[in-house]
Amino acid sequence: MADWQIAMIMMIGYLVIALVVGVMAGRGHDKHSLDEFTVAGGGLGLVVMWFLMGGAVFSAFSFLGAPGWAYSKGAPALYILTYTAFAILPWYIIGPKIGKIGRKFNIYTVSGFMKKRYGGKTLPILIGIIALLASIQYLATQMKGMAYIFNIMTEGRIPLWLGALLAYGIVVVYVATGGLRAAAWSDVFQGILMIVISWVVGLAIVNKLHDSVGGMFTNLVQDNPALFEIGNEGSAMSGTAYTTTILVSLIGFLMWPHLFSKSYASNARTIKKTVLVYPIFALFLIPLLFVGFSAVNIVNPADIGAPDEILPYLITTVLSLPGWVYGLVGAGALAAAMSTADAITHSASLEFTDGVIKNVKPDLSDKTTLLLMRIGVFVVGGLAYFITVFGGQGLIALLLGAYGSIVQFAPGVYGALYSKRVTGPAVITGLIVGTFVNYYYQLVAETTPFEIHAGILGLICNIVIVIVVSAFTQQKSIRIAEEYRNIGS
Repeated sequence: MADWQIAMIMMIGYLVIALVVGVMAGRGHDKHSLDEFTVAGGGLGLVVMWFLMGGAVFSAFSFLGAPGWAYSKGAPALYILTYTAFAILPWYIIGPKIGKIGRKFNIYTVSGFMKKRYGGKTLPILIGIIALLASIQYLATQMKGMAYIFNIMTEGRIPLWLGALLAYGIVVVYVATGGLRAAAWSDVFQGILMIVISWVVGLAIVNKLHDSVGGMFTNLVQDNPALFEIGNEGSAMSGTAYTTTILVSLIGFLMWPHLFSKSYASNARTIKKTVLVYPIFALFLIPLLFVGFSAVNIVNPADIGAPDEILPYLITTVLSLPGWVYGLVGAGALAAAMSTADAITHSASLEFTDGVIKNVKPDLSDKTTLLLMRIGVFVVGGLAYFITVFGGQGLIALLLGAYGSIVQFAPGVYGALYSKRVTGPAVITGLIVGTFVNYYYQLVAETTPFEIHAGILGLICNIVIVIVVSAFTQQKSIRIAEEYRNIGS
């Protein structure tokens, strides 16, 4: 049997197991309960929450984008480890507080959180739309990863459009049927798989190409010292660009609806324990970065379509490893992509339904709302699939672009939690201007001032506007503002 056939059988076998785990997770629970679909009844434990948070972040960009950046940019790829280690820390403080607010006011989305605090319909509608657009952009990174893996591991037999459709179709089915609980238990299975595969395969590749990790870095420092520099002549990234890339990732991390909403799905004790053990998950990124570094001076950039393809290219072309290794790596990469795609798909559907549809038509019953959320899973998936097939950006470029818009939620969220002076009109104006600035510098302008990340430029404008407009506008409800501020204090 040909190597690509073995790989295809293993990857399809993995998809079948993932589907079974996802569907079975929802058995024994009320499939007609809105609370069960949105926050899994609020009772997720430490192990499940750890894998859910970790799996929602370590994605196709981890298995494909991280080696790609290490290979093409060198030291700037280390930003991934930096933000992973620190971005979760604010959740130790704000997570329990958001969870208590959610339970008191029956909230399960970012848009619901903002609407209760600032009032009106405009703000939640804006958040629902922005969350949908950013989530689709983020989902496109996962689908591109799935498509790359199927295409390369089967030596081109499965085209990109079919690879993305096969893998993401599984995700849509188990998320639509089982909600957050299905995504959570699937992430446990997928998380264990990708951690094991990343270390075993990652170190095996480095040892085969360079004999040892130490030998690899010794050779690279001698042959290409600029690879490990940031901001100096010959380095791939300026100091400002590197720093603001970390900042937009740090601030934007907990603003993602699929992470923010986890505050509603568990208690304060579990949230705090998750924060303490979460950085351990980042250890699985290290061998993947090693893989990227190991390909420098060995693979000609002209020989691959994009840096994101470096891991599968090494396995299938440079090292000519057996088919079962193809399948193993393919399954690991699919696990990484799917463990993020399920959580994002779920939250995007929730945000759009709760933020947009329920504010346009507020008299919906819980049964109708749940049906719309299930339908929304398929709609979100379809839109993301369209971007995947016809879009052209790399995985990390898509990811950072999505972070640039989501980070604009931060002034409104922190203002709600810790200030009674921030007003709804201020948050709305800041959100619109910040998002516009971010997308202008992403899509229209060729460069940004001083190489600052577009999302940070938007956030600076956003914060200034929130402060200024709040000084000249009135709160709709001082009582709610005080309650938000005092809960959990």
